[in-house]
Amino acid sequence: MSLILGLETSCDETAASIVEDGRIVRSNVVSTQHDLHERFGGVVPEIASRAHLEKLLPVVQRALNDAGVSLQQLDAIAVGNRPGLVGSLVVGASAAKALSWSLGLPLIGVDHVLAHLYAPVLVGLGAKPQAAVVYPAIGLVVSGGHTSLYRVDGPGQVVLLGKTIDDAVGEAYDKAAVMLKAGYPGGPKVDAMAQLGDGAAYKLPRPLLGPQSLDFSFSGLKTALLYAVRGTPVGRGANSHFERDADDLTDQQRADLAAAFQLAVVDTIATKIKRAHKQLRADGCSIQSLIIGGGVSANSLLRNRVTALAEKLALQLHIPDMALCVDNAAMIAGLAHERFIKQDFDDLSLPVVATTSAHQG
Repeated sequence: MSLILGLETSCDETAASIVEDGRIVRSNVVSTQHDLHERFGGVVPEIASRAHLEKLLPVVQRALNDAGVSLQQLDAIAVGNRPGLVGSLVVGASAAKALSWSLGLPLIGVDHVLAHLYAPVLVGLGAKPQAAVVYPAIGLVVSGGHTSLYRVDGPGQVVLLGKTIDDAVGEAYDKAAVMLKAGYPGGPKVDAMAQLGDGAAYKLPRPLLGPQSLDFSFSGLKTALLYAVRGTPVGRGANSHFERDADDLTDQQRADLAAAFQLAVVDTIATKIKRAHKQLRADGCSIQSLIIGGGVSANSLLRNRVTALAEKLALQLHIPDMALCVDNAAMIAGLAHERFIKQDFDDLSLPVVATTSAHQG
């Protein structure tokens, strides 16, 4: 049996988790910073870093207590060291290195994005068991900082198929929430508002790029929503202004716009998945599964759509329990187990990397 402590501080969640044998979640503690960033409408890196410094040790202690284990019972320390906000990553990596050195335990750096694709296999603490993933699979990560499609050949073994060329889908949701004055965090607020609206009431574009493209672009959709909410800009330069803002719309109009935006996003994502499936099969790759991960995988419409899509394409769907959609350390510790069993460890020179890894483009 292995017990791995995972740490996650890539953005604005301070998280620690104990995972047994790469699958059983013994504890999963996540401390959010929503109250600190709400008035800014998005994450402020300096504020996030300072909050991690304050919260990390209490979060680790609670994870140990919840799991009923001591530091001396651990077999390894894992940390999400890429990608993310550099200042935030440094806090988690420094703590992981200190624990590794002082306890004489192996250190394992984990790619945060790829860990999202591992989250569906985790069980315990309310997460229901799922069938084992059959590879190869199509993997989709949809979060505040990433929107990427992969061919997944095994845990942590991926080939990038497409990625966002501008805004990630979660970032687009945050901007949409600001335009609609829906509140923060944007994803859940827009989702809730959209459920009261009619997505057919407004026609917003589906940014599909070229007919074969597997990349994503949400900046044009974001601009289209801006004009739908506020009207066409009047005047030029410093004298330009919008005709109105969200306060001039009825609650139903705002809900309809939220629904139209969400429908456009999910339509786009579904189309890209279908394209990836078709292209991979044409290349002789017999895709067996569809894996979804990341914070936006909690979106109600997306979950419904990919469930239907997987059934239509005869794919086995793997999507995380709601508690494991957001950034969490259980997925970090879980994926780290794959390296632990191979005795593939890092040393104390483990760097933090803000950008995606080479295999992610």
